[in-house]
Amino acid sequence: MTSIGKIFLTSAHKRLSYYKDLGDKALAVLEEKDLYYQPNTASNTIAVIIQHLSGNMLSRWTDFLTSDGEKPWRQRDAEFENSMADKKALIAQWQQGWACCLDSIASLQEADLLKTIYIRHEPLTVMDAINRQLAHYPYHVGQLIYIARMIRNDQWQSLSIPKNQSQQFNEAMQKPH
Repeated sequence: MTSIGKIFLTSAHKRLSYYKDLGDKALAVLEEKDLYYQPNTASNTIAVIIQHLSGNMLSRWTDFLTSDGEKPWRQRDAEFENSMADKKALIAQWQQGWACCLDSIASLQEADLLKTIYIRHEPLTVMDAINRQLAHYPYHVGQLIYIARMIRNDQWQSLSIPKNQSQQFNEAMQKPH
């Protein structure tokens, strides 16, 4: 029998991997100029979202169990400035952040879940810290996808169940695999 802790860690890794995959698919259809599209002055560009997610992931998940998740080397405010990096550099940042996050979660053991870690000196259980990031990362991946969808407009290919195809999707899910 698998324990609840192992199930939780497997589920967290699976869910985060799913959101990374959604982001990967959205980024794959964008041109470099699209990464700097800004719907309005209050909105972040996709490049900024990538910089922020990567910065957050590297800070939170580097030495996850042994140091505060807000590292002194992190420059959070700079994450929200357009660096004008090219697409290749931004994708490398994206991949580096996700690798740090997913590798760290994969290394955790069930016994780690109730340990206390700190983010900005706030004590959290490991489980709570994971849940915190499970809420934070999909929020920003959703923003990234929403902007990508605006940019691609009629050329957008759904990343989940296409509009008006729920019935067909449900029927396909019921068939033996």
